[in-house]
Amino acid sequence: MNSKQYFSAFNSRTASRFAFLFSVLLAVAACGGGGLTPTTDVRTSASGVRALPASFTTRPAVNYSPYRTATSDAGLASEIITDANVEQDLRLVVAAGIGVIRLFDSTEKVATTTLRVIRAKNLPLKVQLGIYVQVGEDNFTRDQMARGVALANIYRDIVDTVSVGNENMVYWSANLVATKVMASYITYVRSQITQPITSDDNWAFYANAPKELLDTLDFVSMHSYVMVDTHYDDAKWDWRQTSLPESQRAAAMMDGALQATKADYNLVRSYLDSKGFSHLPITIGETGWKAVDSSGADWYKFRANPVNQKMYYDRLQNWAKEGRNGVGPKAIFWFEAFDEQWKQSDDKWGLFNKDRQARCAIQALNPPSSVWVLESGNCAEATAAYYKPPVLNAAVTETRYLIYTETTSSSDKFPIGLRWDPFAKTFWQPVTTTHAPSDGTQSYEIDPRPETWGWGLLYQSPDKVTENLSNFTQGSIRFSLKTSYAGKLEIGLQTSTQDAGSEEAFLQIENGKYGCSYQTDWCQMVIPLADFLSINPKLDLRYVTSRFMLADRFDITKNTLKAGLPKIYLDGVYWNR
Repeated sequence: MNSKQYFSAFNSRTASRFAFLFSVLLAVAACGGGGLTPTTDVRTSASGVRALPASFTTRPAVNYSPYRTATSDAGLASEIITDANVEQDLRLVVAAGIGVIRLFDSTEKVATTTLRVIRAKNLPLKVQLGIYVQVGEDNFTRDQMARGVALANIYRDIVDTVSVGNENMVYWSANLVATKVMASYITYVRSQITQPITSDDNWAFYANAPKELLDTLDFVSMHSYVMVDTHYDDAKWDWRQTSLPESQRAAAMMDGALQATKADYNLVRSYLDSKGFSHLPITIGETGWKAVDSSGADWYKFRANPVNQKMYYDRLQNWAKEGRNGVGPKAIFWFEAFDEQWKQSDDKWGLFNKDRQARCAIQALNPPSSVWVLESGNCAEATAAYYKPPVLNAAVTETRYLIYTETTSSSDKFPIGLRWDPFAKTFWQPVTTTHAPSDGTQSYEIDPRPETWGWGLLYQSPDKVTENLSNFTQGSIRFSLKTSYAGKLEIGLQTSTQDAGSEEAFLQIENGKYGCSYQTDWCQMVIPLADFLSINPKLDLRYVTSRFMLADRFDITKNTLKAGLPKIYLDGVYWNR
């Protein structure tokens, strides 16, 4: 997937202990705009290309990372990777029918440990070794290249191919490296090893890659994530399959997923052929399907599922067999072997979950045992996810939609079954010590109690029942406020969508805006619904989930006071037509 900051897990003190292995290589490296001085080793025909190893055309493949306990980028550096854990992982990978693994970096912690275990335990695995490239960190990148070269030579019997970089050249990369610089890295590394070399990147890059980069490769390793595309490019392929009965949609969606992946491959293949690079074979370095929607916003509610993952995996394996002996990719690397908690919203791609339990895609390969533990759940295709249009409730016709007020009338709707939910430690309670004028005898007292990132409170259905408030589009949200808060407060809304995804909009409101000054006395704030819709037109008021959100996310508001925050009193909260 997206390039991850493996750089944060790199230990420079460890690097110094191994400097003697790489001193010759580093001594001859010459800086050239962040890259290395390229040699003249350019391959423009099949005669100059190093052939893919037999392992690629005979064995299923998977991406592998050994991290188990880290729950964030920062946690990678402190996690201890043991030989025993890596051995357990790799034996499970072998039991899953995998014969080739791809590593993302050449660190001692990951790559050296993994290669050492494979050799020591004589495991039937071959490796595509990664060399991680970090833009703006030339010393780190050079060290990665030095380590990669050393490992490729020391473990020549295991390392079948080498890949320099991971999603560094596609336009949306957060770790963007110029193709000229990457070409110099690849050319230099290739001059030090005997294995075929590539750079892993998204299909969109390789469908328009420049000659200066393609000239340096022995093969192309492209990535394709058609499930992710359904969120960012909804029209790319028909995942909903609404023309079919619901009973047929899951299978049709997964057939469509394979066809969409093939379309990505064909775009790359056609481009390479048209530019005189028909001699370059193509592998798919990453593709996969989430078993669980970890986006936190229901992005993949009707797609992410262990059974759908199995359906995609099975289809890919059949295509891989075709490609090895005919037209198609010469290898397909599944992303990924095991779940990775540290990726958070980008987790749950694993053939095994974080507890090393086999998911539906591979459960049938071995009988259950103390070693081969199955993840619980029904793996029948009848339980696969598929698109279901959301329930559209009748539009609220009353004049006011109440959230918190003691003053009501017959023209109001007071919904039931809703509750206040906090972000982290935010605390709230009704109090009678103060209240808005002409609004009963009590108000809500909110104590922010922030985390390092901020705090928040939202009003919603615990069962995600939506409210159709489309009649309020021209109306406003009104509430009374009493606080001495310094800086901006955030007021927000959240809605579901036609795809049961999630959209939100927050307004950052400073003192004095919308008719309310933060002070010791009560004031009323009136916010037009149009203001929320203007910052996020994807809000769908037919499917309102969080009817009201109050928050302060420090990186967005830029508030400087982050501790000892004053209490906020809230009263008379409602939507008004």
